[in-house]
Amino acid sequence: MHTKVVVLRKGVSVNMRGATLLNMRTSSITELRSFPFLCRKVSNNPHQHGSQNGTQTSPETKDQLIENEPTEEEQRRPKRKPSESSVLLFPGQGSQFVGMGRGLLKYRNVKDMFAVAQKILGYDLLSMCLDGPEEELMKTVHCQPAVFVTSLAAVERLNHENPAAIENCVAAAGFSVGEFAALVFSGAMDFTEALYAVKVRAEAMQTASELIPSGMLSVMGRPQAKYKYACLQAREHCLSLGIKEPVCSVANYLFPDGRVIAGHKEALDFLQQNSRKLHFLRARPLPVSGAFHTALMESATEPLRDVLRQVEVRRPEINVYSNVDAKRYMHEGHVRRQLAKQLVSPVKWEQTLHEVFERTQGQSFPHTYEVGPGKQLGATLQKCNMKAYKSYTHVDVTTHDD
Repeated sequence: MHTKVVVLRKGVSVNMRGATLLNMRTSSITELRSFPFLCRKVSNNPHQHGSQNGTQTSPETKDQLIENEPTEEEQRRPKRKPSESSVLLFPGQGSQFVGMGRGLLKYRNVKDMFAVAQKILGYDLLSMCLDGPEEELMKTVHCQPAVFVTSLAAVERLNHENPAAIENCVAAAGFSVGEFAALVFSGAMDFTEALYAVKVRAEAMQTASELIPSGMLSVMGRPQAKYKYACLQAREHCLSLGIKEPVCSVANYLFPDGRVIAGHKEALDFLQQNSRKLHFLRARPLPVSGAFHTALMESATEPLRDVLRQVEVRRPEINVYSNVDAKRYMHEGHVRRQLAKQLVSPVKWEQTLHEVFERTQGQSFPHTYEVGPGKQLGATLQKCNMKAYKSYTHVDVTTHDD
């Protein structure tokens, strides 16, 4: 059935498969865009919710402020010492677990975020995060929105406990779907529109993964391991089985000698069976439904590209790094192109961490916060840069301090 995509703008309904999912009033969508810590464009001061004289800013005034942005030179912040600045890391699919978000509900905006998510997604995301069932939360269509919303909810907690970490943030990066959360935090995308894009992305990736038996393999190798050559051997094995155009490639660069390889199931079976010959210390299948970040996701790129053409995208107000090449996003067109390309490109996370934390000898490191479920990004940082890891903190999403 034809799917009509209408982005979440003022007074606009969203139709999926002919049914109305959401009908929001102008004041509601304006309030969503006003979440002070989700869209840093509204205010660089986490305690400023209205005008300087204490009155509430009208929706019209806020829209004018967004349209009449200061120039790049004007909005450039004064340089801070690295030890006084912060970096936020947003996790991706695979970090989800039943119970996540339970420790975040008391913080401002979080319940509203999940309520809006329920309207956009068409199901109770909060209930699924808190109580499962696990098999439903693990599905790509559910876990990507769940990780996205929970990560931004964790930003609310961080702002409550340490507002300076938000105010002094100079850079952000997200792993796979975590890039959308990083872009929302940076002011490049609005929460509602980004969540809808994540919904479309997750559904398209789920559909693509069901076309061909495929998967992902977490690999840790010895120094002499040659990952690209191993993938070539696996593809040749698939050809010998009669598989046309086999896919097997590095999908994630995690840390030195840490990779995720993805592709046809037969290729991954070959890698596991020959792991010793290939100098792999470990080759473990991941609990995902498909070969993400490979050519097998090609059919998912067009639905995502379509929705990204329609949502509003702005240049990030802080440095946000693309998974595709570990470089900073430079403008809105760059964001749209890279987010679509990311689906069929390896996540260059190790390279991103080097880019974010590279500095001259003796220069101090920023405070790094992993905002979202799990501590996987902290583990990769520890393996890539121990000095930067010494200033790492994980923002817990399951418990809270009374």
